[in-house]
Amino acid sequence: MATAPAALWSSRLAFVLAATGSAVGLGNIWKFPYVAGESGGGAFVLIYLLCVVVIGVPLMMAEILMGRRGRQNPADSFRDLASESGARSWWWLVGFMGIIAGILILSFYSVIAGWAMAYVPVAVSGGFTGADAATISGLFGDLVSDPKRLLFWHSLFIVITIGIVSAGVEAGLEKAVKYLMPALLGILLILFGYSAASGYMDQALTFMFSPDFSKVTPQVVLSAVGMAFFSLSLGMGAIMMYGAYLPDRASIPKLALAVVSADTAVAILAGLAIFPIVFANDLAPGAGPGLVFETLPLAFGQMTGGWVLGTLFFLLLVVAALTSAISLLEPSVSWAVRHTGLNRKAAALLAGGTVWLLGLGTVFSFNIAADFKPLLDRTVFDLLDGLTSNIMLPLGGLLIAIFVARFMSRKVLGEELQLEDGLVFKLWHFLLRYVVRVCIILVFLNATGLLPKALSLIGVEW
Repeated sequence: MATAPAALWSSRLAFVLAATGSAVGLGNIWKFPYVAGESGGGAFVLIYLLCVVVIGVPLMMAEILMGRRGRQNPADSFRDLASESGARSWWWLVGFMGIIAGILILSFYSVIAGWAMAYVPVAVSGGFTGADAATISGLFGDLVSDPKRLLFWHSLFIVITIGIVSAGVEAGLEKAVKYLMPALLGILLILFGYSAASGYMDQALTFMFSPDFSKVTPQVVLSAVGMAFFSLSLGMGAIMMYGAYLPDRASIPKLALAVVSADTAVAILAGLAIFPIVFANDLAPGAGPGLVFETLPLAFGQMTGGWVLGTLFFLLLVVAALTSAISLLEPSVSWAVRHTGLNRKAAALLAGGTVWLLGLGTVFSFNIAADFKPLLDRTVFDLLDGLTSNIMLPLGGLLIAIFVARFMSRKVLGEELQLEDGLVFKLWHFLLRYVVRVCIILVFLNATGLLPKALSLIGVEW
């Protein structure tokens, strides 16, 4: 197989920080709390944790081992591994699809991250202080309706991302996560400490960990499956790319467990930091996507010293978004370096510039092009979000599971995982070959609306 790249992670901890940073993003801190709130709290969290173990860990191990075995960007790793396994040559397209998915996701992800960046100076200046619901809603409405402001924050976020990635693995990626991940954890712990002192932690704990199974529906179960899959950055080649920089001696099962555990802990901790604030201010835990950008600022505005807490919270969102963004850009930069002859800085500018350009579609989707719906009555932002989240990522994850479990030899898998062909290996292989596939297929069918339609044909309401 391919020899190790010139730059590797300097330690196992560096990989864990980088991979956890890739997984920890807006999904953990923005999406997980409100989805849990909408889905009944404790029952959803319990199902989510089960899905993380049964789906997240096996697929995380598969992506890491493919990356380390191939030692290249996802497309070229797939190509070489297909050749080694005697599989058809078109499998490289799966890796290339992951690279494209990363570019498309980052193009709108950077705009959402820009919202968080824009809220930091608002919080610092006391813009939330004493504001009522209409004022807070107006702040958000004014932001997204102003293309110049969105363009500025989108551009700034992309420039920072390009700067980090262009510096390389050790001086860029590793150095960034070395500071960003402890900063993220520190801010989150400060917020958790404040929430714990608010007097409403008992309500938050009850809400998150006292399951009400009467609220569990097939839709809630599939929502938990989808959240477990997407919150770990699986199916887009980012984890595979980071695996390419992993030293041979490192234990993939242990590292996968560490990354999944850290990512899950951040999601749970975010919920425990957010829900006490929600309950203390008589707000709705199931407030939906607006929980972060409209509901919480209202709460910050009513607190003594709320501007400090609000500033820390939105800084947390920015840091989480940045750690994910660098992992989304890295596969395309690595591919460009290999196939265009550009050096790393030029490749980062090319890939980042492409992302920035595509991001203009999302910037304008919220204002001057809000009525432009080129397909399926959806804006450009809706189309990109739906294409990547509902089709490209689950399809990528499904094909990775099929390729590893069906085509890669058990001998190669055992070598990379450093596992004998015993109970642990067989359990992992079984989960990857059957359980992971079935779950991803169901999520895919549900997200694309095909599952409800199929069930309705046999008289089952969804």
